[in-house]
Amino acid sequence: MFYTKEMIHKEFKMATEKDQRTAGKPSEVKEVFTQRIKYLKQLKEDMLKTPKYFRDVAITTDQVQNLIDDWSAPKPVDAFYKRVFGMTYAEKKAQEEMEYFTYENGEKREVRNTKEATQ
Repeated sequence: MFYTKEMIHKEFKMATEKDQRTAGKPSEVKEVFTQRIKYLKQLKEDMLKTPKYFRDVAITTDQVQNLIDDWSAPKPVDAFYKRVFGMTYAEKKAQEEMEYFTYENGEKREVRNTKEATQ
């Protein structure tokens, strides 16, 4: 059996659903990532043991290790943003806010054109 990108996404989604069931009600328990981390570790191990099954997937073991590190952090989103952008999620959103919006008379106004007419 050869792995495809879609299969990996589906298996990761199933691990996410297991984590969400484990966490219980969102208001009572903080989110857990144990199943996702376990899946990513197993995926990396499988990629190292049988690379021929992953020949059609454009992901390396180093990239999977980055995902393991990010999901293992206390705040995975912040870990990802730190690795990619060098700042936390909140810092990146604040930077984007400064770049793309201005405030005139207390009103927020977009500076850039998000949708340009195509012809």
